[in-house]
Amino acid sequence: MLLHKNKNKDSAPQKSKRNTLRLRQSKLIPSLTSEASAKLLAQYNSIEPELYIKNDVKRGLRNANGTGVVVGLTNIGEVCGYTIDNQGNKLPMDGKLYYRGYDIEDLVKNSFAENRFGFEEASYLLIMGELPSKTELENFNQILGAHRDLPSTFARDMILTAPSRNIMNKLARSVLALYSYDDNPDDISIPNVLRQSFLLMGCFPAISSYAYQAKHTYYDKESLHLHNPIPELSTSENILRMLRPLGEYTELEAKLLDLCMVIHAEHGGGNNSSFTTQLISSTGTDTYSAIAAAVGSLKGPKHGGANIAVINMVNDIKEHVPDINDRGKLDDYLVKVLRKEAGDKTGLIYGMGHAIYTKSDPRAKLLKTMAKKLAESKDLMDEFLLYDYIERTIPSLYAEVHGKEVIMPANVDLYSGFVYHALDIPSDVATPLFATARLSGWCAHRLEELIAGGKLMRPAYNSVQPHQEYIPLDERTNHYLK
Repeated sequence: MLLHKNKNKDSAPQKSKRNTLRLRQSKLIPSLTSEASAKLLAQYNSIEPELYIKNDVKRGLRNANGTGVVVGLTNIGEVCGYTIDNQGNKLPMDGKLYYRGYDIEDLVKNSFAENRFGFEEASYLLIMGELPSKTELENFNQILGAHRDLPSTFARDMILTAPSRNIMNKLARSVLALYSYDDNPDDISIPNVLRQSFLLMGCFPAISSYAYQAKHTYYDKESLHLHNPIPELSTSENILRMLRPLGEYTELEAKLLDLCMVIHAEHGGGNNSSFTTQLISSTGTDTYSAIAAAVGSLKGPKHGGANIAVINMVNDIKEHVPDINDRGKLDDYLVKVLRKEAGDKTGLIYGMGHAIYTKSDPRAKLLKTMAKKLAESKDLMDEFLLYDYIERTIPSLYAEVHGKEVIMPANVDLYSGFVYHALDIPSDVATPLFATARLSGWCAHRLEELIAGGKLMRPAYNSVQPHQEYIPLDERTNHYLK
C-alpha cells in the first residue's frame, strides 16, 4: 500500500530551523531583551570592587596573594607549584603533580617503559586509591570495554536526532539522558556509584565521537562516519578510531593521546569542574546530574577551552607571519599581541603561565618530549619549533613590553594544542577529550565527597543591596520598557 506524501511538509533541516528556541514576542510589545535592558540590568547587578575588600570577601575563592582559598581536604590529587615563606610570599619552584601520592612523572615513565597504555591505570588509581595489580588492571579494562558501546538506539535518539553546535552541550545532555537508561539511577551507595562511574568512563569516548560526527555532518555538511567502539582497545585507541573516517591510527599517535589523557585526569581537586562535582555531590543528588554539571563547568573557556585558544592563536600567528622561521617578524608580531594590537586583542599569550605552577608545569614537560617525537614522525618540526620558540621567548618579550620580569612557564595547554593539531583532532573535540580524561578525577572526587563529606556545601554571601520600601503597582514607572 502506498502512503500519501505531503509535498508541502517541511524537510527535517527546515523543521529543525523553524523550531529553534526563540523568545516569542509580538511586534506590538516592547522588547525586554534589548541592549538598553542589558545596560540597566548591569547597573542593578554591579558591585563596587572596594566592597569586596571592606567585607573581607575572597573574590573568585582566591587570597590576596593569588593562592586559592582552602575549602576542603583530599586524598586524590596534589599540585605543588610554589612554597610560602613566613611573610606569606610565594616562592617559585619546579612544579609537581601527584595522583594519590604518586608522582605523575613516575606513572608516565613506567607505562612507557613497559610499553603499555597508562590512562586506565591512572584512572584505577584515582578511583580505587591504589595502583592495580596486573589482574586488577586487566579486570578493570574488561569492565570499561563492556561499557564502550552505548545503549540500543541511544546514538540515534539522543545524539544524531538533535545535533549540537557545541559538543560539550551534547555531552552534558547525553550524560543526563543516561539517567533514564539506568535501572537504579538515584542510589548513591558506593557500590552503585562505582558502577555508574565505570559505565560513564566506558561510554564517554563514543558519546563525544558520535556527537562530533553528528555536528560535522549537520552543520559542516560533511559525510557521516560512525565506527563502533572495540572493547579490547584502550580509551585513546577507541577515540582515534571513532573520530577518523577510516578509523586508522598509529601506535605512536595512540600512545601520545594516552599521555594527554593521563596528565589531564586530575589536577588537585581545586580546579573548577572537580569542585563543581564535589559541590553538587554534597547535595546527595545522582551521579548523572553531578557529572553533567562538571561537564558544564569544563565547557567554560576560562577553564577547559585554553587548548583551543592555543590552536586559534597559533593559526593567527601563521596567518600574519607566513614564514614562521623569520624570528624577527615573529617577534614583531608577538609584541603586537602582547600590546593588544593583534590576535584577539586581549594581550594574552595562551599556553604561557599558570595560576599555581611557577617555574615549570610537569605536564608540559612530559608532553613536550613526546610531542617532539610526533613532530619528527609527521614532518612537523618547523611547527613544533614555533611552539618551542614561543615558550622560550615570551618571558623576555613580556618584560620588554610591560617593563617587568615575570616567571612565565609553558603550561600543558601550549603543547596539548600542538598535539591535537598534529593528531588531526578537530578543535571541536579538544574540550570533550579533556572531559573524557578528567572524568576519572571527577568520579574519584564524587566518591570522596560521598564517603568523607557528609555536609551540604553552603557558601555564604554578604548582601550589599540597601533595603527599600515597596511601591504599589499603579505608582511604578517603566524602567526596562521605554
